[in-house]
Amino acid sequence: MKIDLTDTTSSQINKALVQGRRAIGTPAVGMVLTLVIVTDEEDAYDSLKAAEEASHEHPSRTLVVIKRHARTLRDRTSSRLDAEVRVGADAGTGETVMLRLYGDVADHADSVVLPLLLPDAPVVVWWPVDAPDNPSRDPLGALAQRRITDLYAVEVPLAVLETRVSSYAPGDTDLAWTRLTPWRSLLAAALDQARIPVTSAAVESEAGNPSAELLARWLGSRLEVPVERVVTDGPVVTAVRLGTAKGEIVIDRPEGPLATLTLPDQPPRTIALKVRPTSELIAEELRRLDADEMYAIALRGEAAGRNTRRV
Repeated sequence: MKIDLTDTTSSQINKALVQGRRAIGTPAVGMVLTLVIVTDEEDAYDSLKAAEEASHEHPSRTLVVIKRHARTLRDRTSSRLDAEVRVGADAGTGETVMLRLYGDVADHADSVVLPLLLPDAPVVVWWPVDAPDNPSRDPLGALAQRRITDLYAVEVPLAVLETRVSSYAPGDTDLAWTRLTPWRSLLAAALDQARIPVTSAAVESEAGNPSAELLARWLGSRLEVPVERVVTDGPVVTAVRLGTAKGEIVIDRPEGPLATLTLPDQPPRTIALKVRPTSELIAEELRRLDADEMYAIALRGEAAGRNTRRV
């Protein structure tokens, strides 16, 4: 069910949510959090689709905040809030409210969103694009327990990564880090199996890949060895090589969903290591709402003095 509201208020939107639930006979129970997506019109569809797929694991109220850019003098002086309320089959397993903010109201999005948050439930804010330099100090970010950004959505990700270091606050995370979960799990399992001290490390990826940089910093901090960055044609992270006295531990994924794991004195093994869609990344982030300490460690890992070469 969809309800369109023009030049509306947060109070009227809440009434529309109640009206929609009554119309389809669904009570407001079972939702575990409020997910606020701050995006533009161009990226709203893909972001909402990912959130709706993630809602099958995490039923939530999803608020999509779209700040409309003023194109004329009338646009700049006209302040208006339009909304589209979706419940039932049109909203995954929860509720969705599309919020389009015009004029001065766009500068006070937190005031619009605050009355629409589920009571006594966690709040997560996700910026698929155009994230603020300091997410925790953003008015919307300040409402949330978790704040999700994506370094893959910026033009110079490694430069923005450095601003994330200085602005980090508990609750911040980035999908560039979430994409590394399968790599981190495999590397931890390989090291547990090999039980050999690591003396060197190298991460191979396309140039400027933020996930590769975070992975290198994490490895350097955890293993206390220098980590070489090796530039390849990609795509994304293609290999990790850990040097030991008995030979290399290697996870190699040049392309496709499969990788090769090689341990010293053992034959190579083929393992699944696919590139996951955004919906899976968001679902993973919604599973835990406490501070991600490993992300903080990787973010602040030593970047100076690194060696980079191209193969």
